[in-house]
Amino acid sequence: MASLLGCARRPSASADSGEVGSQALALAAGQPACTVRPQQTAGPFFIDAGLDRSDIRSDSVTGSVKPGVPLTLQFQVSQLGANACVPLAGAIVDVWQCDATGVYSGVVDRRANSVGQTFLRGAQVTNADGMVEFATIYPGWYPGRTVHIHFKIRGNVAPNQGYEFTSQLYFDDAVSDRIYAQAPYSGQPTTRNANDGIFRSGGGDQLMLPVTQAGEGYTGRFEIGLELA
Repeated sequence: MASLLGCARRPSASADSGEVGSQALALAAGQPACTVRPQQTAGPFFIDAGLDRSDIRSDSVTGSVKPGVPLTLQFQVSQLGANACVPLAGAIVDVWQCDATGVYSGVVDRRANSVGQTFLRGAQVTNADGMVEFATIYPGWYPGRTVHIHFKIRGNVAPNQGYEFTSQLYFDDAVSDRIYAQAPYSGQPTTRNANDGIFRSGGGDQLMLPVTQAGEGYTGRFEIGLELA
């Protein structure tokens, strides 16, 4: 396993999908420099299910779609070099999250038995610009944790030399409050960002996902660079 450091440019709140190409060019030119992002625990229920798909809202077995406020989730993945931060192509980005009621697929826990189901899980491979995009829903919450989405970035820098970066994305509490006031969400979360142990101790303020309203849902892009030795 290659040594690994998470880092990223700080996201621009004004960025939109039309800026992707220009951002990739700026990265290739080494501007601006990367800044560190922390890794965090994988948390509950990572499953390497081999689900190569962009739209993760449905269960791949039954086809049923999980209800919730639409969220377009974009990752811009880059590699930090000696003098530049350039797009990282060919990296696998895994995403997994709970549904609007706080339930994960594929597991048995105190909330539900969802073994055999695959909703809100999936993976994509970054393109030449280091980009992947997922169609999902704004995640729900469950007791003891603030609102979050899990992600993992992995791949190989050389034969038999792999890398893996695991962390979580977080959301502004005020945005969550607005979303959770409507069905099918289960009311206001009992744990806020400031009271979440993993958020506080693991640099959660550097893992916030900025979102902008887009039609009936939201779009969020997270920009992250990896230093691969």
